[in-house]
Amino acid sequence: MIWPFPPSNRHPSQPPPFYTTPEFLITCLSVSTIALSSAHIYRNYIRRIPTAAHIPHKFLRTRGLLGKVTSVGDGDNFRIFHTPGGRLMGWGWCRKVPTLRGKLRGETIHIRLAGIDAPECGHFGNAAQPYSSEALAWLKSYVGDRRVRCYVHSKDQYDRVVATVYVWRGLSRRDVSLEMLRAGMAVVYEGKTNVEFGGKKKEEVYRETERKAMATKMGLWKQPKRLRVSPGQYKAALKEAARAAS
Repeated sequence: MIWPFPPSNRHPSQPPPFYTTPEFLITCLSVSTIALSSAHIYRNYIRRIPTAAHIPHKFLRTRGLLGKVTSVGDGDNFRIFHTPGGRLMGWGWCRKVPTLRGKLRGETIHIRLAGIDAPECGHFGNAAQPYSSEALAWLKSYVGDRRVRCYVHSKDQYDRVVATVYVWRGLSRRDVSLEMLRAGMAVVYEGKTNVEFGGKKKEEVYRETERKAMATKMGLWKQPKRLRVSPGQYKAALKEAARAAS
C-alpha cells in the first residue's frame, strides 16, 4: 500500500506538518466550497444562454429566463436576448443588449407562448388569416423592446422553447398569454402535440378567459360564427390543400 505521505521521523516534541493542522484543512475545505458554489451559481444563474438549443434540460419546468424582447415574428412567438441577473448584473446600464441584426444572429432565444394559438400571418406565399395582423400588432405593442421573464416548459419541433411569459405593465406583472386571450387576439391552444399550459389550474383560467372574450365579442370573436376558423383548423386546411396540389 502506498501512503500519501512518507513515514514521519518527527520527534514527539516537534510540531506536526503544516498540512495536517486544523487551520490548513479548514482553509482547503473553505476554498473548495467557494469554488464549487461559484461554479454552480455561474452555470445556473449568471451564464448567458444564446439560443433555445443551449437551454439545459434540467431548466425545463424548473427555471425562468429573464431577457429583453428583440423581435416579434408572429402573433404568438418572439425572440429574447437572455440577460441573466437583469439590472443587478449590469444589463441596461453597464452591459448593453445588441440592437443590430448581425450581432443578434445566433444570440437570441425563440419563445413560443404557452397555452395559446394566434391567427396565422401569411408565410411561404400563403394568405394571412383574418385578425393575424391585429394579433401581431398587439403582441409587438405589449412586449416589444421590453424585459420579460419566461418560465420554460418544453422545446418544440421548430427549435423554440414553449414558455409562460410575464411582463411588467404599470405596477403589475401580467401573463402575456392570458392578456392575449382577454383581448380576443388568440384562442386556447388545441394542438395534439406540445400542449403546455403550466399546470391544470392555469389551463382552466385560460379557458374561462377565452369564454368571456367570446361572450363579449372581443377581437377575433367579432367575426360571424360561420367565418370563425381556429389557427389549428386554418393550418390543417393549408396542409390538406398542399397535399391535394402535390
